[in-house]
Amino acid sequence: MFDRVSGIPAHPLFVHGAVVLVPLLALVAVLYGVWPGSRRHIRWPLIAFAVAAPIAVFVSKESGEELSKQFGDSPAVAAHEEYADKLFWFILALAVVSLVMAFMVPATRESTAAIKAPVVAHYAVAALAVVLAVVSAFYVYKTGDSGAHMVWGS
Repeated sequence: MFDRVSGIPAHPLFVHGAVVLVPLLALVAVLYGVWPGSRRHIRWPLIAFAVAAPIAVFVSKESGEELSKQFGDSPAVAAHEEYADKLFWFILALAVVSLVMAFMVPATRESTAAIKAPVVAHYAVAALAVVLAVVSAFYVYKTGDSGAHMVWGS
């Protein structure tokens, strides 16, 4: 399943999903966490990206492992796979925190009065989302950069 799509290696095709969805999840999670005025507009996109981004990273990672079987192991491939493994765990954590944030932090000012959860918990979840977003963005960059250097050789 992760090997080829219409005869073309799947990894170069699937990786574009991760390259787009990880930064989008990171951006929307940070906005949702730090800008209360945006919450009612971006709650559902946050939920959608929190579901789609880890799936895209997983599919990219699995297709990359299939592709590496064809070319063998090298230090560059090992480094690329290590970045991808870390990216998967950080994006999964960001997705979970984003979903918690989407259902814990009120989406509108009117709903703020109805929710009695401690404000400190809201800030803690938002701060964790920001940290995970930055780390996820870093690892999507490092994974992509190491893969590009392998392919384009610079």
